[in-house]
Amino acid sequence: ILGHSERRAYFGEDDELLAKKVKTAIEKGLKVIFCFGEELEDRKSDNHFAVVESQLKNALFDLDASAWSKIVLAYEPVWAIGTGRTATPEQAQEVMAGIRAYQAGFDASLAEQLKLLYGGSMNASNAAELLAQPDIDGGLVGGASLKTDDFYAICQSAG
Repeated sequence: ILGHSERRAYFGEDDELLAKKVKTAIEKGLKVIFCFGEELEDRKSDNHFAVVESQLKNALFDLDASAWSKIVLAYEPVWAIGTGRTATPEQAQEVMAGIRAYQAGFDASLAEQLKLLYGGSMNASNAAELLAQPDIDGGLVGGASLKTDDFYAICQSAG
């Protein structure tokens, strides 16, 4: 997992460093879950698309098309991680569809193949609605994965 907000915040991992880490991981045969997401201020000022597009462009868009088969994207709005707050299914879908559209501007076939996860306080009570969205392919589950019954319910929601 690369690009998680806590690594960005506490260890100063910026897009340039993450680009190097992603490239190295893929060269070494690893698969990457790449996390991205906006702060609450970015969401409130309607700047969230610019933030996530910048994170993806700066860290990933110089990769060869073949590398994308080894990358899973995980949208984790920073304001929702571990806070109990979750993006609404509509907010999450809006960002996921925006990412596909942004990628389609560079490579339409690649955009369709993107694997997109939602993270950010996914839990047993909201998983079904989130996972029902057309551009959400799965979840990156944090705290709820530590509670057996909750995690089982999330897995059941995935079908």
